[in-house]
Amino acid sequence: MAQQPIWPGSGSAVSESTPFGLYDKDSVFQSDAPKFAEWCAKRLGHPIMSVELQDVQFYAIFEEAITEYSAQVNQFNIKDNLLTLQGQSTGSNFTHKNITSNFGRTIELSDQYGTEAGVGGSVEVKKGKFTAVSGSQTYDLNATFAEASESGKAIEVRRVYYEADPAISRYFDPYATTGYGSINLIDGFGFGNYSPAVSFTLMPIYEDILRIQAIEFNDEIRKSAYSFEMTNNKIRLFPKPTRTFNVFFDYIVKEDRDNPTKRPYGTASGSGVVADFSNVKYDNMEYGFINDVGKQWIRKYGLALSKELLGIIRGKYGTIPIPNAETSLDGETLRQEAQTEKEGLIAQLREMLELTGRKALMEQERDEAQALQEKLQKVPYPIYIG
Repeated sequence: MAQQPIWPGSGSAVSESTPFGLYDKDSVFQSDAPKFAEWCAKRLGHPIMSVELQDVQFYAIFEEAITEYSAQVNQFNIKDNLLTLQGQSTGSNFTHKNITSNFGRTIELSDQYGTEAGVGGSVEVKKGKFTAVSGSQTYDLNATFAEASESGKAIEVRRVYYEADPAISRYFDPYATTGYGSINLIDGFGFGNYSPAVSFTLMPIYEDILRIQAIEFNDEIRKSAYSFEMTNNKIRLFPKPTRTFNVFFDYIVKEDRDNPTKRPYGTASGSGVVADFSNVKYDNMEYGFINDVGKQWIRKYGLALSKELLGIIRGKYGTIPIPNAETSLDGETLRQEAQTEKEGLIAQLREMLELTGRKALMEQERDEAQALQEKLQKVPYPIYIG
């Protein structure tokens, strides 16, 4: 059997001794790695027993233990914050950041409702027009788009109108029964009683808005000379036009509204934004920022990894010869112990993360508030003596 390297009792320089070099510039890691190696070796039996591990192996284990701790915490943070982070730029690094809940998803949903209700939203409402000519009843709206690149795309027409004067211009139209008619106009300016002076009636602004809306509604329902029907982006006017006039329409491109990967506010479609668990930017934690509670977990997990590696090394040979006999090595026992310890530490960490997650903390705040309310209800009211 070849002679195995034996732990000499102390480690050499750490820099550039780890497989990935993740903490080569972390001064706290550089300081703690030799201490970790010495501590692990003593826990494995040194100097009473030989430990078939070198310092570079302990440093690699230390690096792996830190990255495992970081991965467990970051995985939980992604799960806890994904609703808030979806749609954020993938260029943003969320490591060691306090993520505050926002209304991003709710606002995006509200945008969709706003688009359908015609009161906002993130889908552009575009305008088009065509010329209705005498004797022609059907017109293809795709052929009339101002933007030629949209030709052939499915559209949804939101409004059709022609030669419409602004409602405000007929606010005082004596012939518009919904505006200030002649009688209402006289009364509004104080001439109903032949008053020589002008008096102004104070009214809330919403009355003016409602009056203008009534004029527009009256134009569309009662005064319009035409109606229309839409089929496959083609509009048909009723009755058949007998003169030439311009017809205007507001529309949206269905692809803009129905594309689930479309980002609002001009962001490129789905590119460069957080979509799911896989592209949330959480990097390995900086070892110097981890508190002592986390560092103790890292040391214990590193010890379990050391046992596992030592068990693999000793397991290469099940027995070794000694004078007049042979002895069995404890490689399998070390691997089993290491597996049990690793599983226990992972379970412990995940449980703690769940207890300190957003949902658990909100439930704790709720319980504390309820307990405080119950306590205050039992406090007697002060008695006033005049």
